[in-house]
Amino acid sequence: MPASQTPPARKRLTKAKLVVVKVGSSLLRLEERDPFAHFAAELMSLRRQGIKVVLVSSGSIALGLESLQLAARPDDLGMLQAAAACGQSHLMGRWAQAFQWFDVRVAQLLVTHDDLKDRRRWTNARQALKVLLDQGIIPIVNENDTVGIAEVKLGDNDTLAAATAGLVDADAVVLLTSAPGLYTADPGSDPTATRVPVVNALTADIKALAGGASTHGTGGFQFRDHAAAVARRHGAQTVIARGNDPGILERIFRGEDVGTVVTAKATDRIRGRKRWIASLKPRGTIHVDDGAARALRKDGSLLFAGVTGVDGEFGVGDVVLVSCADDPVGRGLAAADADIARRAMGKTSEEARTRLPDLPDELIHRDELILGS
Repeated sequence: MPASQTPPARKRLTKAKLVVVKVGSSLLRLEERDPFAHFAAELMSLRRQGIKVVLVSSGSIALGLESLQLAARPDDLGMLQAAAACGQSHLMGRWAQAFQWFDVRVAQLLVTHDDLKDRRRWTNARQALKVLLDQGIIPIVNENDTVGIAEVKLGDNDTLAAATAGLVDADAVVLLTSAPGLYTADPGSDPTATRVPVVNALTADIKALAGGASTHGTGGFQFRDHAAAVARRHGAQTVIARGNDPGILERIFRGEDVGTVVTAKATDRIRGRKRWIASLKPRGTIHVDDGAARALRKDGSLLFAGVTGVDGEFGVGDVVLVSCADDPVGRGLAAADADIARRAMGKTSEEARTRLPDLPDELIHRDELILGS
């Protein structure tokens, strides 16, 4: 395709300077070749183009299952943590060996949601990644599954990749999978299914195309569209593509029509404290009335009087979603916990303070609110 005909979303990829690449578990279990050597070569092709790379690698649990001689992923949390402990050093060893051929060093960064929730730790991780990239070292980021539990996990490495984009100001997030992108239907059962080349909005129709998880991983398109939403808040485009295709990364950043691109605007990139908020995992949902939704969209704060419902259990300082009639309004830091929010909802601050004297003036302050999905 001539450069003049390249879609804007693809053209923006050709100008990327820093990207986050996630390699899924299924891609690291290939028998016919060394997958680590293959993907190291793929990443190095970007380095030769002057693009800095952060790698988010799945595979610690899958490799740990082999060490523990388990044929399938167990449901028991303790066994999963043990598998992660066995597999993590093996995973890093494989990556270090693969990049050694290119005389490139790697470094590991293990995180949990609690690490990102703490502003100081988030800042420390951001600084460490910057120094590593400046030194020409490839950071390999993974969720700390050995100590992680459901309540503190980011959920999957697709979401971790998107959160990492916010840490390093990435231009794009590439989710390498066993699928060539997002399809209109399951191409394995529907011969009329076609690839969706570009997604401009994460609509209900797009989310309805979500698929399931693999045997050894936690991914699936229901996670990938969530990851794309996180990446968009950081101004990063998301590309979903088949990792087995030769030269896939080089082709993506040449602007070729491969995979599915979820668009984002660099001008939408959140700055300062709100960037940290955008990296956090929501702990609940606040439902609001039309008046509150309009006020929020006009740079107002969320008052208790406009709250119509509270879902989930969250504490002070946790991120919550804000929704109006199932339409996402935004997300922000809660100034009160879920119990207090339920007791005060629908009441003015003056009314609620007759029983809750320490009630804050607003449930979410406008300076700690991010609009959009």
